[in-house]
Amino acid sequence: MNGKKKLVVGLISMVMGVLSACGGPIETPENVITVIASPVPHTEILEAAKPILKEKGYDLEITIVNDYQTPNRIVADGYADANYFQHSPYLELFTKENNLDLVSVGNVHLEPMAVYSKKYRSLTDLPDNAVVYASTSVADIGRCIDFFVQAGLMEVCDGVTAVDARLEDIISNPKQIEIKPEIAPEFLVTTYQQEEGDAVIINANFAIDAGLSPTRDAIAVESSNSPYANLVAVRPESVDKEKIKVLMDVLQSQEIKDYIKESYPDGSILPAE
Repeated sequence: MNGKKKLVVGLISMVMGVLSACGGPIETPENVITVIASPVPHTEILEAAKPILKEKGYDLEITIVNDYQTPNRIVADGYADANYFQHSPYLELFTKENNLDLVSVGNVHLEPMAVYSKKYRSLTDLPDNAVVYASTSVADIGRCIDFFVQAGLMEVCDGVTAVDARLEDIISNPKQIEIKPEIAPEFLVTTYQQEEGDAVIINANFAIDAGLSPTRDAIAVESSNSPYANLVAVRPESVDKEKIKVLMDVLQSQEIKDYIKESYPDGSILPAE
């Protein structure tokens, strides 16, 4: 991405190790906001917010974590004020399955998920018995199925919306296309690059980080009215903290919305509505 954007990469094992050595979570000063974030575009958006927050008297400290497992645990355990990497269905599922207490304080942007293939130019070009690799994230399986429902290649049970569907809800699949949710999200780009399967469904942040554009390189892109906007999550007791309110005021400001539109003009990243 743009060279002027400096990314401060944090090694999470080091962070946790240092904090543990200090005897556990430490309450950060009220004028310091600590956020765990994915590299792209989350950290880039936070970097754009940093000088605005500075003007308001707050220092923003960002630690980059490139997986979908540790950010929620870090915040829930009190090692950071907030995280910024996930959408609401994932937050709800992860906190329920792992008995964590985290809540959203607001949406910031949308990353349209997309289907990529080095072999075919559209979903309808996929052959019978095509293999499509997808994320192991259970919260994303409905999004993956929805591509094929929208393309007229699959149908799901009555009363089940495509985005809420699971594989067992597919009742019509004439081409017998096999969606295989077997790859960790951060490794989907490698799967695509190695031409494994017939197509790969990749989250936008990992695609962009690898130089792929959902609107330029994909054979299908999620619609702009997707409910999967990326949010900021905190512990319930942090919701009313002034620094969290200021953080969200900035991240949802027109200035940051304009930054997102200007920085990702191909529509690969959109401001949340």
